[in-house]
Amino acid sequence: MGKLTPLKPIPSLISIAIALIIWFVIPVPEGVSPNAWHLLALFVGTIAAIIGKAMPIGAVSIIAIALVAVTQVTNPGKPTAALDDALSGFSNQLIWLIGISIMISLSLNKTGLGARIGYYFISLFGKKTLGIAYALALAETTLAPVTPSNTARGGGIIHPIMKSIADSFGSKPEPGSTEKIGRYLSLVNYNINPVTSAMFITATAPNPLIVNLLLKGTDSTFELTWSMWAIAALVPGIISLLVMPLIVYWLYPPEIKSTPDAPRFAKDKLRDLGPISLAEKITLGVFALLLFLWAGIPAFLLGSDWTVNPTTAAFIGLSILLASGVLSWDDVLKHKGAWDTVVWFAALVMMATYLGKLGLISWLSQTVGGAISHLGMGWIGGMILLTLVYVYSHYFFASTTAHITAMFAAFFAAGLALGAPPALLGLVLAFSSSLMMSLTHYGTGTAPIIFGSGYVTLGEWWKTGFVLSVINLLIWMVIGSLWWKWLGYW
Repeated sequence: MGKLTPLKPIPSLISIAIALIIWFVIPVPEGVSPNAWHLLALFVGTIAAIIGKAMPIGAVSIIAIALVAVTQVTNPGKPTAALDDALSGFSNQLIWLIGISIMISLSLNKTGLGARIGYYFISLFGKKTLGIAYALALAETTLAPVTPSNTARGGGIIHPIMKSIADSFGSKPEPGSTEKIGRYLSLVNYNINPVTSAMFITATAPNPLIVNLLLKGTDSTFELTWSMWAIAALVPGIISLLVMPLIVYWLYPPEIKSTPDAPRFAKDKLRDLGPISLAEKITLGVFALLLFLWAGIPAFLLGSDWTVNPTTAAFIGLSILLASGVLSWDDVLKHKGAWDTVVWFAALVMMATYLGKLGLISWLSQTVGGAISHLGMGWIGGMILLTLVYVYSHYFFASTTAHITAMFAAFFAAGLALGAPPALLGLVLAFSSSLMMSLTHYGTGTAPIIFGSGYVTLGEWWKTGFVLSVINLLIWMVIGSLWWKWLGYW
């Protein structure tokens, strides 16, 4: 069989120990059912295994599904019903929306359209270093609505373009050279990613999970559609993208500030790509169609009978790419990331859903809300405190998915218990879930790719991330809340 790759013993033992301690040692609190407490034990153990990387997240999720089914915590004494509960996540539409969208985004790399878009913007705005920064931001924002993997977008498409620009100016990832332009562009390259991830439901994989948690946390009274999310993020997102390159420029100014050769370099790259191909035209058409349908334009123009479900739209887009040959079925089958996302999403959504149904989230929210109330804070102060704790606890997470799954529902419910408006609280926590990626070099999948290229030291990365986290939170909480109030969201 060759070399075996079993689970890692130390993180596995830690996660098992945590689950067993919660299940058998810690008494079930008053007001919590034993089943809810036992599911919490499995849930916390699963999150610990994900954080500790005991196994790949998909493998951990399969084990979690098996444990929920075999322990029958959701349906005691009914093994078939318990299995149905354990598999229920696979019927969630949002899971398939993100999985299919990841498959669709394959076409950006396969056809070369992603690189073409990036170099096109640099050819237009690249005469100054600051212009290159804004060109990279514009390119990633253009790709964000149809690229649910923020790692693929920031690390797989934009980062190679950024590196080629830095190399063209002789800026290497080494002291004395990276300061020319590489350090600046690398920091910009990464810190675009959290902002664009916050701007669209389909811009990063955990966003649909947040939509689902908001729906469950408000008993289906607050549902964020694709267009509602995008409109809510529009103003604070644009401001963050305008401000961020300037802040990085102030923190670590590049030695090369004028780049008159960059547009020519980008045009040479575009020339190498050749004329736009039929496959790229079909891909562009599919992306335009998806944005048209996700934004709800048919229903707006022709009435509610023409509403197209976002997941249905994603299936239509993938069908066109398959039927036209832009993507082959082998391309889809080989995209491990998409299928992996469907599996872990299904497991985590299932566990989070049943924690809510069994009353654990409600109990936890009342406990946290009560503790904050004893501090004498109103809902505004309480919401700010919850958000700050939620965001800066990301220093302890190497996965936004694990962080959101572990903390979002409880913090949202706690804020509601304090009296915070559901839409305001939900939007602040939802967007913060992406903005917190900026903090560390391990905070999301994009980070180790860009940090690993060597243009930025650890100290420079963490300093920039902290400064931008403060600025982004101020923009999204202050300007964002005023924008959402004007929109009538709260």
